[in-house]
Amino acid sequence: MKTSSRASGRALGLACAVFSLPSAAAEGYDEEVIVTASHLPVSLARSGSSATVITADQIHYRAPVLVSDLLRDVPGFAVSRNGVMGSSTQVRVRGAEGNHLLVLIDGVEANDPAQGDEFNWATLSADAVERIEVLRGPQSSLVGSDAVSGVINVITRSASEPLSADAWAEGGSFGTYRAGVGAGHRGEKTDLRLSASVVDSEGSNISRQGDEKDGYRNETYSAKGGWSVTPDLHLGASARRSDGRTDFDTTSWVTGLPEDADVYSDFRGDTALLFADYSMLGGMLKHRLQYAWTAWDNENFEYGATTSTSSTRKDQYRYMGSVQWADGAQAITMLLEREQEDFSQRGEAQPWGDPNQDRSRDTDSAGLEYRGTFAEALTLAASVRQDDNSEFDGSTTWRLEAVYDIAASSTRLRAAWGTAVKNPTFSERFGYYTNFQGNPDLQPEESESVEFGVEQSWQDERLVGSVTLFHADLTDEIDGFVFDPVTFNFTAANRDGKSERQGVELALRAALSDTLSLSGSYTYTDSSAPGESGGSVDELRRAPHIASLTLGWLARSDLQMNLNAQYNGTQDDQYFPPWPEPSRIVKMDDYTLLNLNITWSLDDATELYARGENLLDEDYEEIFGYRAPGVGGYVGMRYKLQ
Repeated sequence: MKTSSRASGRALGLACAVFSLPSAAAEGYDEEVIVTASHLPVSLARSGSSATVITADQIHYRAPVLVSDLLRDVPGFAVSRNGVMGSSTQVRVRGAEGNHLLVLIDGVEANDPAQGDEFNWATLSADAVERIEVLRGPQSSLVGSDAVSGVINVITRSASEPLSADAWAEGGSFGTYRAGVGAGHRGEKTDLRLSASVVDSEGSNISRQGDEKDGYRNETYSAKGGWSVTPDLHLGASARRSDGRTDFDTTSWVTGLPEDADVYSDFRGDTALLFADYSMLGGMLKHRLQYAWTAWDNENFEYGATTSTSSTRKDQYRYMGSVQWADGAQAITMLLEREQEDFSQRGEAQPWGDPNQDRSRDTDSAGLEYRGTFAEALTLAASVRQDDNSEFDGSTTWRLEAVYDIAASSTRLRAAWGTAVKNPTFSERFGYYTNFQGNPDLQPEESESVEFGVEQSWQDERLVGSVTLFHADLTDEIDGFVFDPVTFNFTAANRDGKSERQGVELALRAALSDTLSLSGSYTYTDSSAPGESGGSVDELRRAPHIASLTLGWLARSDLQMNLNAQYNGTQDDQYFPPWPEPSRIVKMDDYTLLNLNITWSLDDATELYARGENLLDEDYEEIFGYRAPGVGGYVGMRYKLQ
């Protein structure tokens, strides 16, 4: 049976919507532009970084609740969650630490200094998200500390029509519902979009014993707009707030494992951006002034009483100026930046110390980037950045990139070599609420990485594959679990020697027919740290083998399905039994998750969708002792007016 032109178009969209694409290779790869891989927007094909772009269609057809759910299919990414939706989640890239990944929301740095400089993934709903750009490898020469293993830029939706509005609602397993509304306007010179959404779930029990449910709630509000004052001057702004609650369990003094308890945490996160872009000489000279602001407030409760609070704020002032020549084929960009961080925590004083404290630090930075393309085949890039931090010695980071297209064979070769830095966290230096004693003498972690990649396409990109080899050496790695047998306190210390992360990423996309597509990825990672008595030990919660596979099928012109499988291999974790028994390494079983998404278009304005998660009802744990949810099913409706 022949498919209609509408069906063929949907098939192409679905083929691009399946996941695990090699460096986001898809239709229009050569023309696709990303804003995260350089100080200036750059063609994805001209970037030497390993990059994945999760598009609006991918987000739409997967209908995820949280952005972290989408990252499980990205090559090199490993996601560890403490049980249910909204629980504490760590995202590691290529075997690095969770706080080695810098998360941006509309270009605003959003990591929380009160949570070990990691991003609080429970706060990031996928609602109103238009696009996600993922870079693997060191990016400190562009954005500074925290970007040791990569950068994620979550880009929220902008208004695209003169007048548009949309609404959605969903309900399903574990007492879960979500709903949201959005409205936008785009005129000749101005645009504005507003949205609001809520996710609420009764959850399930994350402890192995008991029947208490651990729930989650998140309300998200966002606004984004711009004004083209003149053809050369554009002003823009964006803001986002997440406000919610996460239930969790305490650790039993008898078993050393989670046990039911009436404990929860309230969070509120704000990001905001103001910027002005000005072009001169027909676009040859470009200037940007911007101010970015991030604030986090966290409050922990136990049986209705507040036990501790923390708040952080980051103010960032930035100027970028660039000059382009040779019809834009070459460019140099200069960066000047001032960053101010404030940290505050409150809690009840304990025998081992008083957690009440206020801290701050400032960083002044200057950077330079060159990027040039020659004969439309060879692209070279170099960037360097100097950071002068008020608490540490100045650090210099750099990065070199090369991309070469062999047009006759549809082959693309790329390589990157660079360094990165991760400053110690406030908690590591000054302690926090439990028996953890800070170490103010900690030094920043430093990393040097190299990677080589080959991308090959066949049959007019109906079949695309890639192979990427990577290796990183980390020095002065901070060990946050150094135990003092005299005081029974823990502290942090820089390790001697090198920690190594190395491996390979494989990815494949195939358009099997006009209605059937297949994509998959596999990552092997060997991540080790120096051992206490010599040699090396495997890093925790880093499975050597991770893979995913997605099959997309356009059953009819109005009915789309995709079946997704995610495999996580065996991995090590650490178990802390009751004193005086020492901690020990435990081997955690591998698991495979099977998920199904179905979207049915009733008309141009209305859609019904269904999502099934963990359809095999796999009994698994991503972190030792924390049970993950069983099989779940959800149905929803979307309505769009434009």
